[in-house]
Amino acid sequence: MNPLNLAGRVLDRLEETLIATLMAAATLLIFVAVVHRYLAGMPLPGLQDWLLRIHLSWAQELCIFMFVWMAKFGAAYGVRTGIHVGVDVLVNRLAPARRKVMILFGLLAGALFTGIIATLGGIMVWKIGHTSQVSSDLEWPMWIVYLAIPLGSGLMCFRFLQVARCFNRDGELPHHDPGQVEGLDEPMDIAPGADNIHPLAGGTK
Repeated sequence: MNPLNLAGRVLDRLEETLIATLMAAATLLIFVAVVHRYLAGMPLPGLQDWLLRIHLSWAQELCIFMFVWMAKFGAAYGVRTGIHVGVDVLVNRLAPARRKVMILFGLLAGALFTGIIATLGGIMVWKIGHTSQVSSDLEWPMWIVYLAIPLGSGLMCFRFLQVARCFNRDGELPHHDPGQVEGLDEPMDIAPGADNIHPLAGGTK
């Protein structure tokens, strides 16, 4: 396998793993914090005292940080898979040559914008890294939190350039089918007269 293709596949998998891990961890942490707050307010002898000794005041702050990281890398994932919402009614009415120029212009403009954000974010992280600024609850160095900006925007810039290169070569844009189920390669056998809610097996009711 081409080393560049291998590196691209590894990057794709790391991106997906990071997003899924952050999403699962944030969901689990919110659930635990809500259950803890609910049970700690109940007058249960022994259990209430034990729960009150467990401090989860940092959970909300950590969830915010995880959602910020998830959003930044999720935006890059959206560019790669074509799940971002776009209004292309007028662009699709253009002649093929002009349509290609407009799409490439939009992709390169997106790469320029995210590249600028990544650069400015990197400068900000560098400056904050030389201060003693920490988060209020976890007391983490804030440069670690803000690192999501240059990393996420840099990856998004790379994805814009990647999509632009593929479109210029093949004329194809990544397209997301909301009806597609990942892992389901073969089409479902839907009987005539069926709908999305009540599929009919073998054409019978």
